[in-house]
Amino acid sequence: MTAPMDHDASAALQEQVEQALAGNTPLLIQGGNSKAFLGRIGAGEVLDTRAHRGIVSYDPTELVVTARAGTPLNELLAALDAAGQMLACEPPAFGEGATVGGMVASGLSGPRRPWAGSVRDFVLGTRLISGTGQHLRFGGEVMKNVAGYDLSRLLAGSYGCLGVLTEVSLKVLPKPRRCVSLSLEMDSAKALAKLAEWGQQPLPISAASHDGRCLNVRLEGGEGSVAAARDRLGGEALHSAYWSDLNEQRLAFFDEGLPLWRLSLPHNTGPLELPGEQLIDWAGAQRWLKSAAPAQRIHERVERVGGHATCYTHGLLDSPFQPLPAPLLRYHRQLKAQLDPQGLFNPGRMYAEI
Repeated sequence: MTAPMDHDASAALQEQVEQALAGNTPLLIQGGNSKAFLGRIGAGEVLDTRAHRGIVSYDPTELVVTARAGTPLNELLAALDAAGQMLACEPPAFGEGATVGGMVASGLSGPRRPWAGSVRDFVLGTRLISGTGQHLRFGGEVMKNVAGYDLSRLLAGSYGCLGVLTEVSLKVLPKPRRCVSLSLEMDSAKALAKLAEWGQQPLPISAASHDGRCLNVRLEGGEGSVAAARDRLGGEALHSAYWSDLNEQRLAFFDEGLPLWRLSLPHNTGPLELPGEQLIDWAGAQRWLKSAAPAQRIHERVERVGGHATCYTHGLLDSPFQPLPAPLLRYHRQLKAQLDPQGLFNPGRMYAEI
């Protein structure tokens, strides 16, 4: 049965949570299930958010949109695009079924992230069904309202482990007036050095990736600044589809084969020596690695430079996320105990201990 285009199903979701509480039944929260390959394999009764959908409010002049968690992400993006606006964090969908709730829960951001911010930075307010069955509201629907802001932001990247996200208010931005993509042939070491140099200069860069052969750069902004930067940097024109193909992992690099890892690194980290093939994104702060190297070796090498690694190949490891240091694990457990005291929501999805 096809869900209505706009439907408030929060009461039904709350009732399912209350029944799970009474029966002490774990719940697997999911929308379009497009991010199911991330994290540990869970077990429990499925709580499907897709019936709870629709854009609740959107006034382009306020630069804020509020949508229910089950709203298809492509539906939200289309509404913003029609008004000449965007989610500047460029969240990947990884499938047609991606939902707004899944976007926030996974907390994944696209090529613009180092310059515009992450999903977490654009969350203004949320509604959540907690592990005590309460339907709570955090934050607000305007950018100046910061009450409860930090708790709303905590839900970004929590993978449904803290509660059932039912609604989210997001900051949106106007689309840039001009966008140009360039490709410059050079090796990865020179590309990282160039990006470190350009990062100190007022260039309108909004994406930078090295594909193994070329440094690819996107320039966005006003006509004059983009034209001046294009003349200065040189290179060949690059089709703008490259960035969406990179974001959605449609490039040939991501074809199945060796295990895929996402490496998150400090800004201006130099070349990283690891066996396998690498693709550089986020001007070097994110690296994609295809490698058969042992997980421990990858974790240790990345930790040495202050980063962390996540395995993107489903089922390869029992714990795909970087193991938490003891103090951080304690904080995670305390937060889980506050919002989900019975441990019902997505148990063990991120870490076996939570």
